Amino acid sequence: MSAPLLEARGLSMRFGGVTALDALDLVVGEHEILGLLGPNGSGKTTFFNVVTGLYAASGGQVLLDGADITRQSPQAVYRAGVTRTFQRSRLSLPLSVFDNVVLGQTQHLNAGLLFNLLQRKALRQQFEQQVEQVHQLLQTFNAGMADKLWQPAGALSMIDRRRVEVCRALISNPRLVLLDEPSAGMTHDETAELMDDILQVRERLSPFTIVIIEHEMGVIQRMTQRCVVLNYGKKIADGSFAEITANAEVQVAYLGQEEAP
Repeated sequence: MSAPLLEARGLSMRFGGVTALDALDLVVGEHEILGLLGPNGSGKTTFFNVVTGLYAASGGQVLLDGADITRQSPQAVYRAGVTRTFQRSRLSLPLSVFDNVVLGQTQHLNAGLLFNLLQRKALRQQFEQQVEQVHQLLQTFNAGMADKLWQPAGALSMIDRRRVEVCRALISNPRLVLLDEPSAGMTHDETAELMDDILQVRERLSPFTIVIIEHEMGVIQRMTQRCVVLNYGKKIADGSFAEITANAEVQVAYLGQEEAP
């Protein structure tokens, strides 16, 4: 594995008497694509929520490139170079594709009242630059999406909505992208198309690090270089796709197979 970009050290998250993450140790290498697996309720999305500052960890640390980002605000984590998608769509459907994508670039937008009122020329220049940047990203991600720049998100198919959400996560040039079940709500063929898009844009832009939560094993097998499996908030396996699918504890906890007598 390459040098670590993200590290969880003894990371815990408790909700009252429920322990969602139980002293979790996890390392993600720079430029790696890591699959995060486990049955429902195993702590996968909770891990994303703690890393991105939506939840304040009950214990332990989260390090990004050696810097402690534990309990930082979502805005601070975003500025540090971490973005994400959600299992359930977070698009604003009445807004255009452009509007939804550019929301992921707010750290570079001057939204001050005086700037908007008094520096109209600079405001227009900023807008034109943003249009060009979003257009180029959409074109790189999927050629057909660039033609839908001004369409409302609500008029798009499910796969195109997912494309918009991934592009929104990529527009700020992040170092780490967390993908939470990107195939949710799509067909097998649509899922394959979306994974092609993600791998293509990663190759054409920069080899950003990815952690992907996904229940479709074909996606995990194709996309990832390494997998970590959680159960009841604990890591029960860490290795290649072949290694974790051959692991008896994983078969019991995640794949629903019975242990051999």
